[in-house]
Amino acid sequence: MELQKEFDKLVQKVKQERDQVKVKMHLASMDAKKEYEEAEKKWGQVKVKASEIADDTIETSEEVIAKAKIVGEELKETYHRISKRLSK
Repeated sequence: MELQKEFDKLVQKVKQERDQVKVKMHLASMDAKKEYEEAEKKWGQVKVKASEIADDTIETSEEVIAKAKIVGEELKETYHRISKRLSK
């Protein structure tokens, strides 16, 4: 009978831990989704700037190119961070 009580306690602890992990996973995926959506907005801006930079008829300053590159690097890091979070 004592063994049964110990097992029941173990099952309850495992259930509680499982429920906590489930909630954390859900919240993490929500955070990742939100971060991804924000990154997608920036990605749209980068694509527009990239096409403007590539267009020979539009004069592009070195400053604009440098700023676009910075945003691109930030996006690369953001997507990498999201990917790492989802692979855990």
